[in-house]
Amino acid sequence: MKREPAKHFQDLIVWQKTHQFVLSSHHLSGSFPSDETYGLTSQFRRAAISIPANIPILLLFWILAPDF
Repeated sequence: MKREPAKHFQDLIVWQKTHQFVLSSHHLSGSFPSDETYGLTSQFRRAAISIPANIPILLLFWILAPDF
């Protein structure tokens, strides 16, 4: 089965899966101890968010510089 090309980065399966990972990790980190709010919890959430945040940048780079 052939898929249509993605028109937006939200159409990419990899972005959808990483977005779901962010939602799951945010839910999971809510159960961390309250004294970790500005330590491990914050770092965990920022790391998770950076994954889908970089996908549109990579997609743009791939479109603008396909021969690189």
